[in-house]
Amino acid sequence: GEKLWCTNGTKAGVIAVMAKTPPKESKGKKKDQITEFIVEMDSPGVEVIHRCRFMGLKALYNGVIRFTNVLVPRENILLAEGKGLRVALTTLNTGRLTLPAGCTGLAKRCLEVSRKWANERVQWGAAIGKHAAIADKLARMAANTFAMESMTLLAASRVDRDKHADIRLEAAMCKMWGSEMAWEIVNEAMQIRGGRGYETALSLKARGEEAVPLERLLRDCRINTIFEGSSEIMRLFIAREALDPHLQVAGAALDSRLPMGKRLGAAMKAGLFYARWYPKQWLPLQEWFQAGGGNATFAKHRRYVARTSRKLSRALFHAMLRHGPKLEKQQVLLGRYVDIATELFAMTATCLRAERMLQSNDHTMEKADLVALVNCFTRMSKLRIARHFAGIHNNADKCGYQLAKQVLAGKLSSIENGIVS
Repeated sequence: GEKLWCTNGTKAGVIAVMAKTPPKESKGKKKDQITEFIVEMDSPGVEVIHRCRFMGLKALYNGVIRFTNVLVPRENILLAEGKGLRVALTTLNTGRLTLPAGCTGLAKRCLEVSRKWANERVQWGAAIGKHAAIADKLARMAANTFAMESMTLLAASRVDRDKHADIRLEAAMCKMWGSEMAWEIVNEAMQIRGGRGYETALSLKARGEEAVPLERLLRDCRINTIFEGSSEIMRLFIAREALDPHLQVAGAALDSRLPMGKRLGAAMKAGLFYARWYPKQWLPLQEWFQAGGGNATFAKHRRYVARTSRKLSRALFHAMLRHGPKLEKQQVLLGRYVDIATELFAMTATCLRAERMLQSNDHTMEKADLVALVNCFTRMSKLRIARHFAGIHNNADKCGYQLAKQVLAGKLSSIENGIVS
C-alpha cells in the first residue's frame, strides 16, 4: 500500500508504520488489531515515490511512501502486537500539545510585529494603534495570546505531574482553540501591517525596509486547523467524550431500536441517576464551593465558570432528551456546546495562571496591567459564550443543511458560472 503525507519520510532512515494485523479472538468474537512496526527505509520494497509541496511549511520533508511486499522482523514490533492504536493516541496527545505551543509562539511574534508597527505607522496625525479599530485588534491579540499560553501550560503541567495522566480532552481543546485563535491573530496582524504584511520579507529587505516575514507566518499557520485532527474532528471528539457518560446512563432508554422492555429497565436506572444529578445543576450554593480558594481578585470569574458549567450541563442534557441518539449527528449544535466548554477552560486556565503569577511575583508586568488583561479576556470570552448559547435556539442550521443538499445536487451550479478557470 501507500502512505500519503508521511512527515520526514523523504529524509528518515527509520519510520514507524501502523498496520492492520490478523484479528484477535476474544469471547468468541474477532477483534481487529492495529500494530506499530519500526521499518528501516532501506528495506526491500520501501520506496519514496513523491515529495509533497505545500502552500506553507516549505522546509517540510513530507512525501508519499509505497510499500511492496515489505518483510519486517517480529522484533521490530513496537510495544506489542495490537498495541499500535495506543501508541498512536499517545503520540496524538503529544502533538496536540506541541502544536498549540507552536501557535502560541507564532501569536507572540505577530503581537510583537503588530505592536511595533502600530506605534510606528502614523495616520490622521496619530499612531494607528491609537485609533479604535486597530486598538481593538491589538487588545484581542494580546488577550487571546495570553490565554493560549495559559491553556497549553495548564495541560502540559498535568503531564509533568503524572506521565500517565489522561489529557485527551485538554489536549484536544488546546489544539482546536489554539490553532483557530492563532489563525485569527495572524490574520489581524496581516491587516494591521497592510501591504507590508502581504509583501515578502525578501522584497521588503531588497527595498530597504525591515524584513518581517508576516506573509510566510500566515501561510505556515493555515495548516494548524487541519492537521493533528481538524477543528471539525476535534469538536466531534470533544462532544463524544462529553456525551459518553450520559449515553452510558441513558442511551439505552432513548434508543427506539431496542425492545420496550429493555428501554423501560434502562429508563428506571437512568431516572434514579438523574433524580440526584439534575437538581445539583440548579443549586447556586454549589458554585461557591467550586469557586472557593484562589486569589479574590478573580473570584467573580471562577464563580462565572462554575455557574456556566452547570448551565452547559443542563443544556447538553436537554439536547440529549430532545434528540436522543440522533444528537451525535447534530454536529453544528454540538459544536456550540464544545465551544462554550472550551471557552470555560480558557477562562479557568487564564485565571489560574494569573493567580500563580501574582502569588509568586513571577511576572514582569504591573499587577494592575495583569488584572486588566485577565478581566478583558474574560469579558471577551463571556461575550463569545453568550453568542454560542443564543445560537443553540436561534440559528440557521436546518435551512443551511437543506441548502447544502441543493448545492451538492448541483441545483445551484449556475452560481458558479461566469468565470474563467
